[in-house]
Amino acid sequence: MNFNGFSKKGIEFLKEVEKNNTKEWFETHRHIWQKEIRDVSSSFVLEMGETLQILVPNINFEPKVGKSLFKIYRDTRFSKDKTPIKSKIGHIFWQGNGHKMQSSSFYIHYNKDTYFIASGIRAFKPELLKKYREYIKNKNHSYELQNILKGIERKGYKLPDDKYKRVPKEFDDDFSFKDLTLYKSLFAYKEFTLDEIFFSPKIIDRCFNIYKDLYSLHRYIFNFQ
Repeated sequence: MNFNGFSKKGIEFLKEVEKNNTKEWFETHRHIWQKEIRDVSSSFVLEMGETLQILVPNINFEPKVGKSLFKIYRDTRFSKDKTPIKSKIGHIFWQGNGHKMQSSSFYIHYNKDTYFIASGIRAFKPELLKKYREYIKNKNHSYELQNILKGIERKGYKLPDDKYKRVPKEFDDDFSFKDLTLYKSLFAYKEFTLDEIFFSPKIIDRCFNIYKDLYSLHRYIFNFQ
């Protein structure tokens, strides 16, 4: 199946999910999800993954649910949201041999109104957070990251707002890059309202250009993960 843009019928399906968020409703309409979301997403992952190999020849991608495609059912055990069906569709491409969510990655997700294109780490788990903090103790590494983030912001990208409130105790009082110690995650992104580009093959070019802009951050994270 060639990728020709994301599906408008898939967006209509997500609108219906908001009104009918039950497993029973979803199973009755699973065929729509399969055709208009899962199959379209698989085609996107194949084309986008092959395109990303220009930047990262060994980028990981697999057009399957649980791999580059996120599951449609929510794991309500670990979520404040107890509705069973996700209203957001995600795709991820990651580098390295670790878990995809703790690896430097490129991703895109969308809901019924907007789409979000990003690169980085969405949430540090303790092991990766420890690696990150050890890495930035080297002031050359901190200086490099500071310059990367400033350059990204100058290009109009946003950085995560959610941060720790206190500098970790393992950093000396004279550490010059205290702001960098507060990150709970490390990524940059742009968000768009659904537009004709999203529903056309041009979304591949838009994603690739954004991923290329964010490649310095991707590479930086890969070096400490």
